[in-house]
Amino acid sequence: MALSLRRARTIIRKTLEAGHAAEMKPLSVVVMDAGGHVIAFEREDGASPGRFQIAHGKAYGAVMLGMAGTAQKARAEAQAYFIAAANAAYGGALIPVPGGILVRDAKGRLLGAIGVTGDTSDNDAAAGTAGIEAVGLVAEI
Repeated sequence: MALSLRRARTIIRKTLEAGHAAEMKPLSVVVMDAGGHVIAFEREDGASPGRFQIAHGKAYGAVMLGMAGTAQKARAEAQAYFIAAANAAYGGALIPVPGGILVRDAKGRLLGAIGVTGDTSDNDAAAGTAGIEAVGLVAEI
């Protein structure tokens, strides 16, 4: 199973709805496939223009390293040299903080990742988790 455009759009919509329900700041959300290719992106009105790059970096890091943003942050705190070297290898494209969420199916197969940005990193991750779970998939934060 792959992430379809339709499912990606639903994940984005449900993520934004979760952000509104929690009164978060304007969010931006990117959905990527397991190869790191963007399927869909939306930036809410009022979100700063640079949010695509941040959302992309969160999702891209999750896919390319095979670890969600929370795990990347912990790794950066424990082994900053590893994350710095990985970021250099990927052209500086990684944003190793919560909000980069792996998307898995019920059997644990990796389907892709989403990147959420705009509020605190933990709130970004919470909204993204709600979006992923709303389509019956598993979020790894």
